[in-house]
Amino acid sequence: MLAFDTLLAAREAIRTKKISSTELTRQALSRIDCLEPQIMAFNSIYPERALQLAKEVDDGKRTGPLAGVPMALKDNLCTSYGTTTCSSRMLANFKAPYDATVCKKLEAAGAVIVGKTNLDEFAMGSSTENSAFKTTRNPWDTTRVPGGSSGGSAAALAAGMCCAAVGSDTGGSIRQPAALCGVVGLKPTYGRVSRYGLVAFASSLDQIGPFGWNVPDVALLMNVISGRDPKDSTSVDRPVPDYLKQLDQPLEGVRIGIAREYQSAGGMDGRVKDAVDAAIRKYQDLGAKIVEVSLPHTEYGIAAYYVIAPCEASSNLARYDGVHFGHRAREPVKDIIELFSKSRAEGFGEEVQRRIMIGTFALSEGYSSKYYLQALKTRALIKRDFDGAFEKCDVILCPTSPTPAFKAGEKTGDPLQMYLCDVFTVTCNIAGIGGISLPCGFTSGPKPLPIGLQLLGPTFGEEKLLRIARMYEMATEWHNRRPRLNEN
Repeated sequence: MLAFDTLLAAREAIRTKKISSTELTRQALSRIDCLEPQIMAFNSIYPERALQLAKEVDDGKRTGPLAGVPMALKDNLCTSYGTTTCSSRMLANFKAPYDATVCKKLEAAGAVIVGKTNLDEFAMGSSTENSAFKTTRNPWDTTRVPGGSSGGSAAALAAGMCCAAVGSDTGGSIRQPAALCGVVGLKPTYGRVSRYGLVAFASSLDQIGPFGWNVPDVALLMNVISGRDPKDSTSVDRPVPDYLKQLDQPLEGVRIGIAREYQSAGGMDGRVKDAVDAAIRKYQDLGAKIVEVSLPHTEYGIAAYYVIAPCEASSNLARYDGVHFGHRAREPVKDIIELFSKSRAEGFGEEVQRRIMIGTFALSEGYSSKYYLQALKTRALIKRDFDGAFEKCDVILCPTSPTPAFKAGEKTGDPLQMYLCDVFTVTCNIAGIGGISLPCGFTSGPKPLPIGLQLLGPTFGEEKLLRIARMYEMATEWHNRRPRLNEN
């Protein structure tokens, strides 16, 4: 691992000159060079630029709360340097003319961006196997997936290739890979973090968020990236608290909600259930009150999500037509329609094409009221369920993923089984609330696999959500475990 692998430890070491930013950045780049053939987490790496930024920190020219710390970005965030590919042939050579607001904030805070990470194409997937370029591997067991769609960011952090990373979450794409890779991942409330410069998948569901080795790392990143952005009309103008200020002070009288619908969800691995049940008991030991709540429309979450998200994807991805944006077919064509068809068929992968077709059908004349409008009505009911539940509890506790990391290729032939990986995560995006995943256990065996615990909080309740997550983290040691990797 890096000499200082957590974000706060690295920041403090650089501040006190126990290590220079240049030295830590060289360590990160060396580790990427060594482990990338095994993990395949990065689409692009920027050694010269990263070392220049690190030197500016060491020379006192760049300061801030992240000064000198090496980080990674998901490759669907626009940067004015390098390419922004979304792991798609459609954008394989795309060079953005501007930086996403989050990227600007991170570098303004002194972060050193070492590269951009692999993802499921256009963030559509739960395993990072849908990338047009490579399948990222789980550092705990390289025969298994890291989750998705932000699998590259989670795997890069878990493998010690950076001290923190940023991803996006549309239906669990930060929390699920965080769980499968044994790190902490937060999906903020919709509107808390600017989406300007995030290549859109489903605009009403997408949200950028952080990965860290522990809750304080995630809290620090939230301090940096949160806030109103005039370039994003969906970002909310409300004060950003200091998420670190009272993080280590346990809350009194915490009420942990347990939803009966999550308890009875099918397909849950017994090892996941045992670890989550143990986490519930740990919260009880810490003085929390366990409250049963009901989210009766949860069973419709997957169905509603896989109508809303494809509909919005169909609209957002219509711009990639081979004329205005994206890959253009080179073979001669007889008319503009054939150019559109060939360009999109060549540029988009199978899963993206599947979701575009589902969305286009659901929005078509005579069907939009039957599917899309029904899904929006279901969304309102799901949001109402959460609002009612949070009147009785502070957070809702459940698994992040129904299973630990699965073998690469195990679910690729069955899209429905892949979609069911999101059974515990999609309703958070549908309702627009915040959710965090943190390690709560490991499987047994020669290659133990992480198990993730999910906490869901009310709208703009990240401060309390982080403090309650930190209570559990401070009472356990799961977040201190690191994967063993062959570094030869």
